[in-house]
Amino acid sequence: MSDLIFSDSFINGEFYKTDTRFSVDDPATEKSIIEVSDIDQTGVQQAINAAHGAFIKLKATNATTRSNVLMRWFELVIQHKQTLAELMTKEQGKPLKEALGEVEYGAGFIKWYAEQAKRSYGDVIPATDDNHRLTSFKQPIGVVAGITPWNFPIAMVTRKVAPAYAAGCSFVLKPSEHTPLCALALAYLADQAGFEQGTFNVLVSENAKMVGELLTESGAVRKFTFTGSTGVGKQLLAQCASTIKRTSMELGGNAPFIIFDNADLDEAVTGLMGAKFRNGGQTCVAANRIFVQRSVLDQVVDKLAKTVTALKVGNGLDDATDIGPLIYPEAKQKVQELVTDAKAKGAVQIGDNVELGGNYQAPVILTDVTPEMDIYHQEVFGPVVSIIAFDEEAEVLALANNVPYGLAAYFYSQDIKQIYRISEALEFGMVGINEGLISNPVAPFGGVKQSGLGREGGHQGLDEYLEEKYVCMKI
Repeated sequence: MSDLIFSDSFINGEFYKTDTRFSVDDPATEKSIIEVSDIDQTGVQQAINAAHGAFIKLKATNATTRSNVLMRWFELVIQHKQTLAELMTKEQGKPLKEALGEVEYGAGFIKWYAEQAKRSYGDVIPATDDNHRLTSFKQPIGVVAGITPWNFPIAMVTRKVAPAYAAGCSFVLKPSEHTPLCALALAYLADQAGFEQGTFNVLVSENAKMVGELLTESGAVRKFTFTGSTGVGKQLLAQCASTIKRTSMELGGNAPFIIFDNADLDEAVTGLMGAKFRNGGQTCVAANRIFVQRSVLDQVVDKLAKTVTALKVGNGLDDATDIGPLIYPEAKQKVQELVTDAKAKGAVQIGDNVELGGNYQAPVILTDVTPEMDIYHQEVFGPVVSIIAFDEEAEVLALANNVPYGLAAYFYSQDIKQIYRISEALEFGMVGINEGLISNPVAPFGGVKQSGLGREGGHQGLDEYLEEKYVCMKI
């Protein structure tokens, strides 16, 4: 693993060292993995300048050339899959089997956009008279800056950098200070694959505010992309307004998971386990509010309790582990506070909320959850199942939609008419029908309302980094 661990920011094809350093810790052991250098303002500006210079060259390359470079990057990521997964588990905590899945998923974005690089088509527009020819074509938008979170430290990076490069854009990335090692490893492999110097720069810093302000206020940066909380996203959007940047924002969610009484209950519980407990519940599309039709409530709770009881919490490097540690102590504290508040307001706990040491959080099932509880309205980001009973379809639709967020939603039903009604009525950007794991590089990922702007993945993800130019020629 040591051959892909780096301790300094990566700028213009070289590592940038500073005297100020901070520790990247293993959430499982709470011990330091390595100390990394904290970027300074000079380094941030150097990265922006390097990306701007690289963009001038990169935008002149042809799509096939960029496609070939991306394919080499994809191959290197797959070649180092085990090493990258172990690195991810060390700095992020998720079980190794999940980390291996994320490396493949993240590599899938690189491969998809290697293919899509050759498909940024324009249009020939029928003219309104005999004297003109009307066309449009697409060009790269410019230097892109991005901030990525800690919960998917590889997939969140490739989902942004790969389409940007495919479009002909250079990139300045600020990964989470909790998981910078995966980003640095990806940048190194991209460099080995043939990325031109300055096209992929990584800034490591604990001072997210300073880096974010410099990136959003820079006139050289023409596009800003962020994955994280809605609150931070609003601040970044306001900062981007000063230079009228293009933005894409993948923000918070509060996903409903609805189980109707006609559903295959065994399949529904299996789907819920994936949608809720993947990455210990630390995902923006995690099932947050579990609505179960009252006539099958007892059956669902019984099946769920048996399955949840069998989950093993432990170090992600242990093959038997199903749920790794939460990312840091404050994350566990928040989960405990939400559970305590819910129980104080009438929620019933199924099973024991076993007190585990360190950042480990035992899975919890709560029934009789109501809108008066904080856990109903907030992203839990932990292994807690909050169950709400309902009686009628109209009732659950109103409850599911009555939140300011609209990222992902899930429901289980065997009634085809109901499936059409619910999928169209849910006010969310993505809907899983009889499926708890919906993310796919070939499909558009994103939300509505306060869950964000724009889409990542699919052909739509490439368009986020392209400007369309209209050409009118008189003949």
